[in-house]
Amino acid sequence: MREALRFYIDGAWVEPAPGWQPLEVINPATEEPMGRVALGTAADVDRAVAAARAAFPAFSRTSRAERLELLGAIAAEYQKRYAEIAAVITEEMGAPAWLAMQAQAALGLAHLQTAMAVLRDYRFEEERGTTLLLKEPIGVCGFITPWNWPINQIACKVAPALAVGCTMVLKPSEVAPFNAILWAEVLHAAGVPKGVFNLVNGDGPTVGAAIAAHPEVDMVSFTGSTRAGVDVAVKAAPSVKRVHQELGGKSPNIILPGADLQKAVGAGVQTMMMNSGQSCNAPSRMFVPRARMEEAKAVAKATAEGMTVGDPTGNSQLGPVVSQAQFDKIQRLIETGLAEGATLVTGGPGRPDGLPRGYYVKPTVFADVTNDMTIAREEIFGPVLAMLPYDSVEEAIALGNDTPYGLAAYVQGPEDEARAVARQLRAGQVILNGAAPDFMAPFGGYKQSGNGREWGDHAFAEFLETKAVIGWSMAQAAE
Repeated sequence: MREALRFYIDGAWVEPAPGWQPLEVINPATEEPMGRVALGTAADVDRAVAAARAAFPAFSRTSRAERLELLGAIAAEYQKRYAEIAAVITEEMGAPAWLAMQAQAALGLAHLQTAMAVLRDYRFEEERGTTLLLKEPIGVCGFITPWNWPINQIACKVAPALAVGCTMVLKPSEVAPFNAILWAEVLHAAGVPKGVFNLVNGDGPTVGAAIAAHPEVDMVSFTGSTRAGVDVAVKAAPSVKRVHQELGGKSPNIILPGADLQKAVGAGVQTMMMNSGQSCNAPSRMFVPRARMEEAKAVAKATAEGMTVGDPTGNSQLGPVVSQAQFDKIQRLIETGLAEGATLVTGGPGRPDGLPRGYYVKPTVFADVTNDMTIAREEIFGPVLAMLPYDSVEEAIALGNDTPYGLAAYVQGPEDEARAVARQLRAGQVILNGAAPDFMAPFGGYKQSGNGREWGDHAFAEFLETKAVIGWSMAQAAE
């Protein structure tokens, strides 16, 4: 049993303020406790914010070279703990061991390396005529991060914030908190100055709300559901702090008539099911030419049924979903798909055969879905794909955009046609023909998928204020 009953505040592991509560963290593969954490209170947030505020003047004035050295030290310490971080992610949120090693933990290191690459050449000052434009760190940042790609979402906020000279308070998900404990240990070992990074465990309604509302927090960055994101924005509004949100998605995957159907559908199913469907940018709505729907169903069925589900410490392609609450939600939406008349291609309600325990979900594919069905509107956040027919590319684009979300979109087909479609999709990121991730590409959404961007140089802008010093060059000329 792991145990983390202290918080990292002002460079030390400290006891929570009175009023804290213990929480058991459940291993989703066994449904048994794998550890305990303390859930903090607003008083813990006050202490962490005070530490961050006190550390800001000195850290904000550090040089580019000093921050590059610090990020390099963090990356070196992270690599020492890499296998341990991957293992705890498997244990607390069910990511298969191969996925935790090759993607989950890898993303944490990638964001550190990306922040270093951007920082080396980033222009914090620019002269325009007689005016000097300065980009300065915004101040104390509050980070509220999710459980589905936990170290990824921590690193893609913390790394650029450190790179530009901000200080911060992190509340990781209480569902999967132990990777954040390891992250804090990495930063401590790397020599991050006291008060620059602080961690308080807790739930959203208490600690998350206290961070969002805190008058001494200058910006809050939240990743999670759209419902919770709205609540964060409401609580942040009275202090007029900057709010960055990366929220839900219902991403379209348009298979063009000229695409290699076998390849496109197979890849689309695999991408959708990865991480047990628990990705905000998962391609959960697959649009297929109506004339080829039966062929597409056969490919999707074979692909989904060929995926192994089971113990995430073994060789399974899919592990469990993260919790009982998540399992119950997915089951309810599968039942809703059946009740609303979608065709069940494979999968369906209940656990896969031979898995009586653990929050395992059958890889499920629905076809003949219409865009007004619940399973085409709501973010399921599980291994459930909806296949929708279309009669023209224009119709596919219109249906793809017919969603309150706009985080990501996917297009597969001839290059020029795919590019033309990409220009018409209302999404923050469009992936063509299974392209590999680009860590310099901005990540974030249109519409109710949020605002602002993470990853690469665009991430730096979220943590910077712009100051215009007018008459700068004339003042120098007069000296």
